[in-house]
Amino acid sequence: MWWITSTTGSAKALSIAGIAVMFPLAVIGPFAGALVDRLDRRLVMIAADTVTALAMLGLVLLFAGGRVELWQVYSLMFLRSTMQAFQSPAAKASTSLLVPAAHLPRIAGLNQAMEGVMTMAAAPLGALALAVLPLQWALLIDVGTAVLGILPLCLFKLPNPSSGEAPGSRGADGKKTSPVPEKTPWATVILADLREGARFIRRHEGLGLAVALETLVVFIIMPVFSLTPLFVKEHLGGGIEAVAFMELIAGVGIIGGGLLIGTFGSKARRMPVVLVSFAVASGTVALTGLVPPGALSLAAFWWFLSGFSYSTGNAPFNAILQTAVPNAIQGRVFSLIGAANAAAIPLGLAASGFLAEAFGVRAVYIGAGLLSTIPYFAAIFSPSLRRLGREPATAAGEAATADKTEREAV
Repeated sequence: MWWITSTTGSAKALSIAGIAVMFPLAVIGPFAGALVDRLDRRLVMIAADTVTALAMLGLVLLFAGGRVELWQVYSLMFLRSTMQAFQSPAAKASTSLLVPAAHLPRIAGLNQAMEGVMTMAAAPLGALALAVLPLQWALLIDVGTAVLGILPLCLFKLPNPSSGEAPGSRGADGKKTSPVPEKTPWATVILADLREGARFIRRHEGLGLAVALETLVVFIIMPVFSLTPLFVKEHLGGGIEAVAFMELIAGVGIIGGGLLIGTFGSKARRMPVVLVSFAVASGTVALTGLVPPGALSLAAFWWFLSGFSYSTGNAPFNAILQTAVPNAIQGRVFSLIGAANAAAIPLGLAASGFLAEAFGVRAVYIGAGLLSTIPYFAAIFSPSLRRLGREPATAAGEAATADKTEREAV
């Protein structure tokens, strides 16, 4: 992203890069999630990381030969995102099989803290690498980290859903599905699985509303983060070191929020905690845009608070989803939720790129932050959202919830 920023200096170029990342998650993601429920999740993650490493190696060779073009970078980002569409739901669904339900919020908090550690370490180390190494050697680090991600998966086994049953062997109601006839086209099977996942989201009390709310806010605010390098360069007057500093501060905030949830996880698994945290995270984006020109320290403070509150919201929200959704269908449900968000982001990126060119990056920060804060505070008054995730998913419970929802709709 910094290479695109320094090479083009264009908000539109950054928006295109964001679209290259989000488009596969929106279009390919749902099918990938349905496949994850029917394949060995460990092998899916190994294959996804392997393809990512090979693609990055190809980009390294292009940079080394001085033949790299912007469209090639976009293509690499597109391919990486496609592999992420397989890797992410497989990893999230595997977590809930490895962790007792009572400890899911704490593990989600610790995972969030680890994400902060990675963010905090990656930004300054990346800036250092770009300062002392040619770009192709800096990118080669990414190949090595992909290999480090593959090795543990080669050494350890992961459990399958429902005590060894094949993924996809149970439907959204928790009941065993009928064996798929051998001659049934895979496309038909996957489409049926996707309809099953969509039906679960629609019928589960509160889940559909939570997904709609998240998609709306993602459309409004997520594109802002792709404009951060440009905001730092134009409004704060900083270079790549300042961008790294902002990421470092955000990482510290994410670590702090994750550790807080990791310590008090059982008490934090409540939707009001999630909604208030996300509202604060959005509001601080607007406050970041309101800082005076060159006020890097003040902007970093609001960025810290945004990372902290995002962490205290995202960790329990992930635990709520893992509790509310039966594991046998988590791949397709999580990928459908991710696809809804990913579909919103390209539209938001297109709008934010145009608005940034017309009114400036600062105006986009302020407007997006304010507009995304309001829905979260309003959602606190929804009874179905407040109840989401309080009880573990069971076949009987989900069937009762679906019947109740249908009766209320009628």
